[in-house]
This record gives sequence, C-alpha cells and structure tokens, in this order.
Amino acid sequence: MDSKKRCKWCLGDPLYESYHDLEWGVPLRDEQSLFEFLVLETFQAGLSWITILRKREYFRLAFDHFDYQKIARYPESKIASLLKDTGIVRNQLKIRATVHNAQCFIEVQKEFGSFSKYIWAFVEDRPVQNQFATQESIPATTPLATQISKDLKKRGFKFVGPTVIYAHMQATGMVNDHVVDCFRYQEIQKMS
Repeated sequence: MDSKKRCKWCLGDPLYESYHDLEWGVPLRDEQSLFEFLVLETFQAGLSWITILRKREYFRLAFDHFDYQKIARYPESKIASLLKDTGIVRNQLKIRATVHNAQCFIEVQKEFGSFSKYIWAFVEDRPVQNQFATQESIPATTPLATQISKDLKKRGFKFVGPTVIYAHMQATGMVNDHVVDCFRYQEIQKMS
C-alpha cells in the first residue's frame, strides 16, 4: 500500500495518480511537449482532465504525436478524418483551433527563437513557487494567466482563456501548485 501524501484531486485513479506523481508540475521546456499540453488543455475546456488523460494516447496517434509542423499543414481531409475519430474529443472548433494554434505556435517560435523562451519569459524563466495548504485554496486562474491569455489571443491563438492557460502553467511547471504537504511539492521545488 502506497502511503505517500498526494494532492487530493488525483486520488483514487491509478492513471491520475501516475500523471500527478510523474508529470504534473514538472518544468517543461521541450517545444513538442509544450504544444502537446496546449492541445490537451484546449480539448479539456468544459470537460474533466481525467477524460482527456484517458484519451491521451488516442490524441497522440490522431495528431501525429503533436508534431506542430505537420499539424499546421493539415488539409481539410485530415480535419474531416479527425471529426470521425471516436478516440478523441470530436469538437470541430477545437480541432480547427489546434491546426490554427500550430500555425501561431510556429510564428511565436520565429519571433522569439522558441515557444519555450516566449512562455517562460512571463515567469522570468523560473517556476512560481506557490504555497497552498489545501486544494480549495488553489485558484482556477490568476492575473498572470490572464495576461498570458491576452497576449496569446493577440497573437491569434484560440481556446486560450485564462483558466486554460493557468491549467497549462500548472501542468508544465511554470507554477508549483502541489499542496505543501504533497510529497511532490518539495521534489518539484528542487527542479526550478
């Protein structure tokens, strides 16, 4: 029996616990991984994260392992096939937004050298170390997430509201939102 203290949002589901223990909050700077989480967070809007996690492997296959260069060039025939793919969330607006966002992602890379440099500059290249004692005290969004959301929208990105962006920041380690008594809190803190 595992006696580790975890954030309560992941408890009771092995997939959720594994994601929490190994990925959530780990600072990511890899371009393809950052794009993957942007896509997954986009599709998660209005749904539960566990729903998206359960479909993650299907998303990887459907979206060419989140190769944003390929996705940016998807023809209408590929979009039509994605709309028939029962393994993913078949939302036409989100599928089209993914293609569009891949194009915007590439434009940001051209301007800043990488999407990672662009997005991490908002936190001065160091994860924000929050100190939340309870899950209930963690906000759904922050003024910084709102600022990033506005900047991404200005650059043409879609489905990047402040709540989606804050979830992206949490997932990619721009903020450490593990509760302070979670075993991962200090581990993640040491990664900054």
